[in-house]
Amino acid sequence: MFTGIVEELGEVTAVEQLDDASRFRLRGPVVTEGAKHGDSIAVNGVCLTVVDLGEHEFTADVMAETLNRSSLGALTTGSRVNLERPMALGGRLGGHIVQGHVDGTGRILERRPSENWEIVKISLPDALTRYVVEKGSITVDGVSLTVVDAAPDYFTISLIPTTLALTTLGIKGPGDPVNLEVDVIAKYVERLLGHGTPETGEEAK
Repeated sequence: MFTGIVEELGEVTAVEQLDDASRFRLRGPVVTEGAKHGDSIAVNGVCLTVVDLGEHEFTADVMAETLNRSSLGALTTGSRVNLERPMALGGRLGGHIVQGHVDGTGRILERRPSENWEIVKISLPDALTRYVVEKGSITVDGVSLTVVDAAPDYFTISLIPTTLALTTLGIKGPGDPVNLEVDVIAKYVERLLGHGTPETGEEAK
């Protein structure tokens, strides 16, 4: 479980293409401190498992399912990535509940800078439209953000200088892909309402 508060702007140091997967080596001195084999680290909002550790680096295997559902397949050596360790129980929940399970990808459509912040417009897949609402939460490349405007095929976010300086959202431009994770609570509510409850006299299964 993550919060969407990025801890570190890391870097891909190597990419190995396997038959039906990829192996990434990533540099992140902060997130590797105290890390061990089997731990989870979110990379651009995707929960990955640490399979090997080096000095300030870790290695993760990315299966075909993850490559197909996220933008990680576009990463190359030198790509910058957002990194976050799982939240610790008893800690402050600074963002919102983030699983690191990407629901789809969008693309940056437009950037509108202003004096103290920047508005970014991002395309929205049809399947995710119903989960994105004005003032609701969404995770973009692992960053917990508040939706400013929500349209059927796009949404906008407002980025403060700290987010621009410390995450990949400050360096990506129009056309670049981003990973999207919608609010898991909305998905559970939809599922429960869709199934409803057993009618009176019907045994619950």
